[in-house]
Amino acid sequence: MISLSQIAKLKEMEKRYKELNKFLCDSSVLENRQLLESYSKEHSKLEETISLWQKYKELQKEIDKLQKLLSDEKEKEIHQLAEEEREELEIKLENMEGELLKFFSSKDSYSQRNVIMEIRAGAGGEEAALFAADLYKMYTRFAEKKEWNLEEITHHSTDRGGFRELIFAIKGKEVFSNLRYESGVHRVQRVPVTESSGRIHTSTVTVAVLPEADEIEVEIKPEDLRIDTFHSRGAGGQHVNVTDSAVRITHLPTGIVTQCQDERSQHQNKIKAMRILRAELLQRKREEQQKDISLQRKSQIGSGDRSERIRTYNFPQNRLTDHRIHLTLHKLADILDGGLDNLTKSLQEEIGREEL
Repeated sequence: MISLSQIAKLKEMEKRYKELNKFLCDSSVLENRQLLESYSKEHSKLEETISLWQKYKELQKEIDKLQKLLSDEKEKEIHQLAEEEREELEIKLENMEGELLKFFSSKDSYSQRNVIMEIRAGAGGEEAALFAADLYKMYTRFAEKKEWNLEEITHHSTDRGGFRELIFAIKGKEVFSNLRYESGVHRVQRVPVTESSGRIHTSTVTVAVLPEADEIEVEIKPEDLRIDTFHSRGAGGQHVNVTDSAVRITHLPTGIVTQCQDERSQHQNKIKAMRILRAELLQRKREEQQKDISLQRKSQIGSGDRSERIRTYNFPQNRLTDHRIHLTLHKLADILDGGLDNLTKSLQEEIGREEL
């Protein structure tokens, strides 16, 4: 059954859809390529849901007419036919309700987005940095299996091949829908390569999955930015510390700081740092929109914040446990090789059910 709040949301969407229809016929919009592209994309995302919602309302009107007919004592001779037709329409209405409810679970307005992912070593020193590299390989191989495109944006590596921080973008079909529940603290339990006595250590790595924002979607005023340049750090060679090519951007109203130093061009580093900033600002906007999520849901599955421990990777037992849905899988090697499909599907189904 569709709730009153969901009906209100569908009405808001329909209103916005009608506004977009008008905008797309406006000459000033047609002459503005960037605006036209933005409105067209939003219109396309709403079209399927609004078409179904309008059919749902028409079907509801037909059922109401039949109900009125059945309550009319003067029309008794056609009551049986009207009752049969009403029953058929109610089955169709129920099926439509199921389709509409899917919109309120996994298929939100961000599900089709590309993402920017941030992996950072937490507690555990060098071992945490090495596990950050393992997670990056896991997501890289998962992306390859999904035929997505992965683009590294910036990283800070360690001498042993680990990463203190690594930021990258993934583009493809339903990327955010598949990876949205990877945000949080990932805990690893294993014997580090640096441990001579064979003791198992526990380390942590944080992962953030940010839906990538369009330029027109997040307003960033030039006066709200402080842009600093500094020397790039590299592994050596003629390009190290020659020019101030690294860029750090501070968004003054929020205090968000992003930086990039991987490119030799200051301009390219600035473009990449701005991409990260837009994604961070969109994520804040998204979190504000989700503040009305019930406390019950948060206690059952977690909010997906990067501060929460979401998963444990236990190497001695070849075990992965996702603590939000109480799922344990004894095939850690396969998962770290990119075999995330079963895990991501289970998360989508379980968390989607709680959202409904």
